[in-house]
Amino acid sequence: MPAAAEWPALGTLAALAVTDPAALPEARGLLTAELAAVDAACSTFRGDSELLAVNAAARQHGPVKVSPLLAKAIGAALRAAGQTGGDVDPLAGARQPGAPASPLIAVIGSWRQVRLDQENGLLSIPPGTWLDLGATAKAWAADWAAARIAARLGCGVLVSLGGDVAACGDPPRGGWRIRVQDTSGPVADHAAGPAAVVSIVSGGLATSGAGAVRWRHGGDVLQHILRPLASGPAAPAWRTASVTAASCAEASTASTAAIIRGSAAVGWLSGLGLPARLVDTAGRVAVVAGWPSAGHGDRAGHADRAGHADRAGHSGRAGHSGRKAEPQ
Repeated sequence: MPAAAEWPALGTLAALAVTDPAALPEARGLLTAELAAVDAACSTFRGDSELLAVNAAARQHGPVKVSPLLAKAIGAALRAAGQTGGDVDPLAGARQPGAPASPLIAVIGSWRQVRLDQENGLLSIPPGTWLDLGATAKAWAADWAAARIAARLGCGVLVSLGGDVAACGDPPRGGWRIRVQDTSGPVADHAAGPAAVVSIVSGGLATSGAGAVRWRHGGDVLQHILRPLASGPAAPAWRTASVTAASCAEASTASTAAIIRGSAAVGWLSGLGLPARLVDTAGRVAVVAGWPSAGHGDRAGHADRAGHADRAGHSGRAGHSGRKAEPQ
């Protein structure tokens, strides 16, 4: 049986599982170090982060030097923007880093205007904008850490950061079983609540929800996913969107875009071949591209049938996981 541990990290809950129980202490130390490095490079909520310093310098002096780690994280954010046509955009708002979200987003730049020379570590951003990696850094960090730990220890590794899950290396027999729940918080607090159980052998799985995290601004509670090209919160067609893909970064990007796209997400995800579970505001479940169904007319409160929600194999084509989901 895999060994597991969990602890607070990056403002959320980090969970780690390894197929070799003897490797757990070293794996935890490696993950702690990786997450500390990501936080120091990518955070917009600590005053000493590299990203804040780079944002300030880029606004004043043009191209600035960035570390290899930050360059990789920015590259992942720009790929997410390209894969979603700008729905997931690191320049979605012009607010100061770390400031509360405004209900109106002043769009004065686009990801297409960001210039990243990853080989030489140089970054340019449009005047008057701030680069914010909040939509992608956590999922990218899960992929990054899982791959590095698996390579170092030679065992199967699963990393979850606030529910953004990445799996790498040889999985346990039957794959990694993952509970996909429709409410945020620890599983123990929602043991009898709306959920489905699936398994993956590699790649990633992520869930986004319009009500999972909220900001308070001027007395108003705002949803945490905002439209980058319009004003106000994303249309609440879906309560949650869960997607599996070849990486956690791709899964998280697609699940966030599904919330933003609303009812159009079904056709979009189907066209990409990404297995997904979408729960509407009334609790009705829609499954896409082979995600296992618990039955016709199933509601989120009764989605208890386990299934193989895509093996999330590492295909070379971005956005495509390469295998369909099959019921167990």
